[in-house]
Amino acid sequence: MSSRLRSPLVALFGGLALTLPWIVSWLTGRAAGFSTLGTVAVSGVAVLGASFLLAWGAETAEKDVPRAFAIAVLAVLAVAPEYAVDALYAWQAGQGDAAAANLAVANMTGANRILIGIGWSGIALFSIYQAYAGSGDPNVVTTDSRFGDYVSLDRDISLEIAFLFAATLFAFFVPLGGGIGGIDTLVLVGLYAAYILVIIRGDVEEVEEQVGVPAYLQSKPFGVRAASVLALFGYSGLLIFTAVEPFAHGLEALGLQYGIPEFFMIQWIAPLASESPELIVTAYLVNKARATAAFNALISSKLNQWTLLIGTLAVVYSISAGQYGVLMFDEKQAAEIWITAAQSFFALAILINFQISVREALVLLVLFLSQVVTEFYFIRTMTEAAAEASSILLLEAYTVLYLVLTIGLLATRRDEIRTVASLTGATVRDAVGDDSEQPAD
Repeated sequence: MSSRLRSPLVALFGGLALTLPWIVSWLTGRAAGFSTLGTVAVSGVAVLGASFLLAWGAETAEKDVPRAFAIAVLAVLAVAPEYAVDALYAWQAGQGDAAAANLAVANMTGANRILIGIGWSGIALFSIYQAYAGSGDPNVVTTDSRFGDYVSLDRDISLEIAFLFAATLFAFFVPLGGGIGGIDTLVLVGLYAAYILVIIRGDVEEVEEQVGVPAYLQSKPFGVRAASVLALFGYSGLLIFTAVEPFAHGLEALGLQYGIPEFFMIQWIAPLASESPELIVTAYLVNKARATAAFNALISSKLNQWTLLIGTLAVVYSISAGQYGVLMFDEKQAAEIWITAAQSFFALAILINFQISVREALVLLVLFLSQVVTEFYFIRTMTEAAAEASSILLLEAYTVLYLVLTIGLLATRRDEIRTVASLTGATVRDAVGDDSEQPAD
């Protein structure tokens, strides 16, 4: 009996079972009749099940496509709800709701900062904790100091680091125009398109030995394997797209019941809910002693959010308005973009040596939490005008702090910068060379 319970099919059907209450209620229209708590519970369990299905699909796909491309697909599907929420606010802004433009930027910057402040730091700390517990993850390296223990990352992420650096540097200039417009769309979406064109031409790596559901599906013929991957991606994508938004709005409603301001909920609680599939997937990978794959997924998510998510806001806004337009935002949101870019810059400076230590993860986490908690204190104790003025000063101060720390790190890691540039150049040349090399006459 116990061997049957450990069967991959039992795990697969167990993951599907978690999603059934939501998908049935959604298809029949009964989801609208749930209480707020019921919506959070049923949709939250569905998100959990969808996250497992998504992870299994990505791991299975690694047998037939470049791993970076499989992870990129996983990342796009996992953060699809964030796109939906931001697109909604951008659409409302195009219909004349000026406040919605600020909400779109706030939600976008909140999601990006959560991904690093909680995602990158949390997964690093969880990976090291799991290694202490005996996970046997070869990517976790122990030292004489517990704070010096670190996760060693795959040097193949140099491509993602380089593209993220480019997107981050450009992001510093976005607020100077007072809004997100056509140039921002062309540059940021263009960067992501170039990244996809490079990774899709990569070689299929030797597959790591899998266990459970991915191992079972990889053992099947290509036709069955491909159909399984498409079904897992498609079904989990549908679930995430339909369940995360009600989950996020349900949490918002619960928060408002306890007096948490709506704007704060939209910037922090809603993105945290919409990022939950990504965080669950990466925690699952860490639990399988695949810390590098977990970080690859997080970095890929950050890259697509920091390029596609920002770049498409102006497109949605223009379609909604019926003409080309710039998604304008206020001084507070300009400061939000700058601190988000500065945090990204600092996080990349940490990863540029292909390591993240306990100390570095804690610095990322503490900086993120201290800024959010302090701003929440301003909102709760000051008038609206005073809280906004204080928040802008706080954001600017943290932006400067992140930049100072980044410059200090990069000054000591010049060799690592050159290594990343060299590895990225080699990857791009290999991808371009596949097309340019012609057989001799």
